[in-house]
Amino acid sequence: MARYYRHYSKRGRSNRTVSVQRAMPAFLDKLDTTGGMILIQLWRAWDELMGEMAPLARPLGHRGKKLILAAEDPMVMQEAQFLAPLILEKINGFFGEEFFDKVTFELLNDRVPLDGEIRLEAVEPPRKLKKPNGLGDLEEELDPDSSIGKCYRAYRRMFDDS
Repeated sequence: MARYYRHYSKRGRSNRTVSVQRAMPAFLDKLDTTGGMILIQLWRAWDELMGEMAPLARPLGHRGKKLILAAEDPMVMQEAQFLAPLILEKINGFFGEEFFDKVTFELLNDRVPLDGEIRLEAVEPPRKLKKPNGLGDLEEELDPDSSIGKCYRAYRRMFDDS
């Protein structure tokens, strides 16, 4: 069932009724003074818009006209810096105007990107350490109270525990 409400213009009240479905976008545009609604569309379309670059840089937010993207590790972040002009071109093309003028990258560091996807990587299995040949032979030659002697004992215990 469609709902209707009375439409008010600058000249006052009119007898024209407008459907809520037609009036709601204009009403929300007046309320959205910071451009947040259009940014939500960008975050939702991120994977489709960026294509193969999407996993490299995830959206974290913005400060004014500066877009902040996240990278998983420093190497990816360095490589993504070279893609910044291409990313800006794609995003501003999505908006149809120059919405952002700069892209910065930060490390993700367990933060959740704005597109809401948390990419859980497989947990790396613990490495099985191979015991070196002759481990423990230096025990007699090292002073047990010296820092080198303490480190050597701790190193030997790593293999005794496993």
